[in-house]
Amino acid sequence: MANVLANIGRVPELRNRILFSLAMLAVYRVGVFVTVPGVDRQVIFDYVTASAAGGGLLGLFSMFSGGALENISIFALGIMPYISSSIILQLLTVVVPAVERLNKEGDAGRKKINQYTRYGTVLLSVIQGGAMAVWLQSLNAQVGAVDAGAVWGFRIMTVLSLTTGTVFIMWLGEQISDRGIGNGISLVIYAGIVARLPQAAQQTITLFTDKMISFMELVAIAAIIIAVIGVIVYFERAQRRIPVQYAKRVVGRQMMQGASSFLPLKVNSAGVIPPIFASSILMFPATLANFMPASTTVSSIVSSLVPGRLLYNFFYVALIVFFAYFYTAVTFNPVDVADNLKKNGGFVPGVRAGKKTAEYIDRVLSRITFGGALYIAAVCVLPSYLQAGFNVPFYFGGTALLIVVGVAMDTANQIESHLITRSYEGFGGPGGPRIRGRRATA
Repeated sequence: MANVLANIGRVPELRNRILFSLAMLAVYRVGVFVTVPGVDRQVIFDYVTASAAGGGLLGLFSMFSGGALENISIFALGIMPYISSSIILQLLTVVVPAVERLNKEGDAGRKKINQYTRYGTVLLSVIQGGAMAVWLQSLNAQVGAVDAGAVWGFRIMTVLSLTTGTVFIMWLGEQISDRGIGNGISLVIYAGIVARLPQAAQQTITLFTDKMISFMELVAIAAIIIAVIGVIVYFERAQRRIPVQYAKRVVGRQMMQGASSFLPLKVNSAGVIPPIFASSILMFPATLANFMPASTTVSSIVSSLVPGRLLYNFFYVALIVFFAYFYTAVTFNPVDVADNLKKNGGFVPGVRAGKKTAEYIDRVLSRITFGGALYIAAVCVLPSYLQAGFNVPFYFGGTALLIVVGVAMDTANQIESHLITRSYEGFGGPGGPRIRGRRATA
């Protein structure tokens, strides 16, 4: 990795891509502080901060928006409408046969699906922007967040501002993917989460200087953070490799020799989708409890469904395991994989091709998915116990930690692939090796 970082400045194309990506992320961070017209930023900041500390939905939205919701920015919706639209299209590829056929058409079909994803992003942004405008007006009588004026004028202006902000973020992500180092949407979320790191570090140092936590506790927290990051890196790279053998076959007039390969199955094939879905579902009861009288039985039961409580952690782990299996089943079809192996003359040693191969792959996938779901649940539940044990805001925890480490690993792989490609180009120069009797050209 040290050699990779040292060689970045020697490749002009890679250097320009990195600088372009950083410039786009800087534009995104500047837009976080552009407030929606007609809203008092400081009032909303105080309200959202207090609500996020109580474990409501606003805390989850504020994390993915990179603090834009606290500033009631034009980027307050963040990139979540685009992510939701992408997930809906992925689910439709399984449910709707027309979308499934479109997905199998190659690049043309994927471009069409991306176009539908953009349309869905605009639609979801309009719906969520309208809901946020109504919510802001409902807060006006409580905290005086909105300037008095025309009701529908404020709503239309808010919807236009938030929708334009989300579309602009989507455009930034696509530009980073095309002209930058890739993973544009992921880098936007990454930048929003990492932007809060200095504030969290300052809070921890303040607690240490005020002697609310000891030096040994601070060292223990740092050791736990490093250990958890190591565990995440290990499991994100972990694979179950199923051996695949290809038989001899005739292609034209040539006899192709058999080859050995493997089918890689990731331990965490669902990524960060399970904790996101689980958090969203469990946050709804906590948010609805704020609108109920505290003396009701339902309110007392729901009040226990807040992060850090035993009941919340139980349901959180159960939902993570469920969504890990559900999303893996949606995105990975063992029957299609077995059919493709059979068409290409491949087979798993000791397993009959076709239905038996699909059953074998499904059985292996179910076992490793269970281990991956437990790993995600452990990482997501750990911050609550650290907060209770050390009385410190453990910033890099749960979904945020998974996203940060995962995106950092993908970005490092992208940079390394650019460097490897650059090195391979030198092999075909005038002094390069001969290929089939002719000198290779660059």
